[in-house]
Amino acid sequence: MPLRSTVFLALVGAVSLGGGMPAQAADVSFKNDVQAAIAKAGCNLGTCHGNATGKGGFKMSLRGDDADYDYAALVQDVSGRRVNLMEPERSLLLQKGTQALAHEGGKRFDKNSWEYAVLRDWIAQGARRHTPGEPELQKLEVTPREQILVEPQKAMQLKATATFSDGTQKDVTKLAVYEPAQVGLIKVSKEGRVEKLQEGEPTIVVRYLNKQQPVRLAFIAARPEFVWTPTPQNNFVDRQVFAKLKSLRMTPSDLCTDEVYARRAYLDLCGALPTVEQAKAFVADKSPDKRARLVDALMTTGAFADFWAVKWADALRVESRTMDVKGMTAFHAWIRDAVARNTPVDKFSHAVLSAQGSTYTVPQTNFYRAMREPNARAEGIARVFLGTRLQCAQCHNHPFDRWTQDDYFQWSAVFSRVDYKIINNEVEDKSDKHRFKGEQVVQIAKSTKLINPRTGEQAKAKLLGASELDAQVLEQQGDLNAAADWVTSPTNALFAQAQVNRIWFHLMGRGLVDPVDDFRATNPASHPELLKKLAEEFVQSGYDMRHIIRIITQSRTYQLSSEPNATNAADTTNFAYAYVRRLTAEQLFDALYQGLGLQAKFDEFPKATKAVQLPGPLNRRRKEAGNDTGVAFLAQFGQPPRLLACECERSDETTMGQSFSLISGPQVNNLLKSNRNILSRLLNEKSDDAARVEALYWSVLTRAPSAQERQTMAAMLTEAKDKRAALEDLAWSLVNAKEFVLRK
Repeated sequence: MPLRSTVFLALVGAVSLGGGMPAQAADVSFKNDVQAAIAKAGCNLGTCHGNATGKGGFKMSLRGDDADYDYAALVQDVSGRRVNLMEPERSLLLQKGTQALAHEGGKRFDKNSWEYAVLRDWIAQGARRHTPGEPELQKLEVTPREQILVEPQKAMQLKATATFSDGTQKDVTKLAVYEPAQVGLIKVSKEGRVEKLQEGEPTIVVRYLNKQQPVRLAFIAARPEFVWTPTPQNNFVDRQVFAKLKSLRMTPSDLCTDEVYARRAYLDLCGALPTVEQAKAFVADKSPDKRARLVDALMTTGAFADFWAVKWADALRVESRTMDVKGMTAFHAWIRDAVARNTPVDKFSHAVLSAQGSTYTVPQTNFYRAMREPNARAEGIARVFLGTRLQCAQCHNHPFDRWTQDDYFQWSAVFSRVDYKIINNEVEDKSDKHRFKGEQVVQIAKSTKLINPRTGEQAKAKLLGASELDAQVLEQQGDLNAAADWVTSPTNALFAQAQVNRIWFHLMGRGLVDPVDDFRATNPASHPELLKKLAEEFVQSGYDMRHIIRIITQSRTYQLSSEPNATNAADTTNFAYAYVRRLTAEQLFDALYQGLGLQAKFDEFPKATKAVQLPGPLNRRRKEAGNDTGVAFLAQFGQPPRLLACECERSDETTMGQSFSLISGPQVNNLLKSNRNILSRLLNEKSDDAARVEALYWSVLTRAPSAQERQTMAAMLTEAKDKRAALEDLAWSLVNAKEFVLRK
């Protein structure tokens, strides 16, 4: 602090103590009062002075997570001009906030507001950093935490209560900050009054100082005619899902047809369409347990191992740029073998996390080969195995979660000694530090140095949210073994919940916690008890992935139709019907070839290799891709490059480019024109046009045509002068139908 500021503060403090302070003003705490006022005014948000670079030369810690830093910024920066201890009302802090002086952030509070009063009184009292006996905030309680509001209810009042270390409680409803998690569903006043804008289930994060609590509300239509019809429940999944639907006055959709179920189960479990023979046999089967038996049968197939290996390969960054082709292929084969053997997920995960050795002979070491920095390892492992996003805590305490910057670097320190012995690197472009071709050995260095930028000191290894790793544990078990033991421990609820949530996401199209790698108190699960029960089942089963798949697929919830009804059409989070989603890039590519009766050929891979069997994305540079249109097709439809340990890399968005690719792209055109496809075989067979239509519908859409479709399409073929061209047109229309492109 400059000398003149120190003397000035001391003099004014002496005057204040001598009677210059208004008698009625209570002691104002910088930590508990001033920080709350600044947060309420929005001054320390990321869009304002809480930005990493500040605004207008004034920077504060994000959301007030560093009181010492903020005090220095307010009182000591720019020679203390932001506070005027002799004339508090002339302080820049107050004049800018009320816009008495030009302020890019606009008016933040009025002169008659409590924020103004708190800041003015604090300055008048000498702008002290500490107030004698000031208590610590221990807990924030918000009521109600959950509530369903049925029309005509359109508004409600939240109440926030703070409990401090001295046992006192304070109503902080007007002091807290209210942040809706969704846009357009509600508006919340500064005083905590919530008003409905449209039907939905909004989440509100209520924040006061360093504590925050989520509130879940539901605004629903009255539906006076609604009567809950008892619905069959197959297991605890249905009990949880249907109980919530009943409270929301929604009726679940009907069961899907057998044709839809066959297509859904094959796509979800094997990533492929059923053959015509398989689909017809399933539909013809009259056994009441045929759906459960189909799932059990599919989980024993090689196609199941192929497809679910893709999901793990996405998360574990299996690609050739950093691993090279040999390392990528070895790692993918190891993953597929683990899925085929039904290796318990905790054992599988432990093997990945503790891996050391050659990237060619110990394939799972390629996980660390792909992530070469401690921070990348820490973030990736937290996302994949704990469902937790840490990246925000690298620069500051996490604004929406409990993790601090210290937590981030202590967790990173656990993986900071991972080192590499490069046996050889044959890549031509030596300047590309992320591209390798050759064997490497993943090993543990004797020492390393990872500096925590907040303290300027070396970060001590500490498990995320757990105790520090002491030297004895590190010496006996090693960093990676200790971390693997802790992550996969039955006592680590995050691990089990993150894994069952990911399985649920892959089968249902949306996680119970969504996004799947964003577990935090301020992003609560749609069905918390269901998530807890699934995790318990997972642990009790010995981390058996197939067991969880069986539970979910046997539920009536999984088997619902994708057609909404009048009561549930607005649902997007409660699984009242099957959520429609586009086929993945690999599914769509393979479905095109299978539906049109052909086998794909990828350069450098055996003939008949399917897209779901590829060990990784074909991340070749444009000049190397040649005429392999499969590379471009897969990339266009969202196959991830696998450069991040995150499901978010795989895109399920629909684009104009995708539409043009299906309508007029070379991939589809070549398949339709091939003289070896199903169209050629249908023309060579001695059958009528109605039979040809029937065969094509079953092959592409996994169902028979309706009577009208059969009649119309058969007539078109019969009347066509060029029957081959007419068949191509029919096939083209089917592969461009939503029914083909979407999983329903």
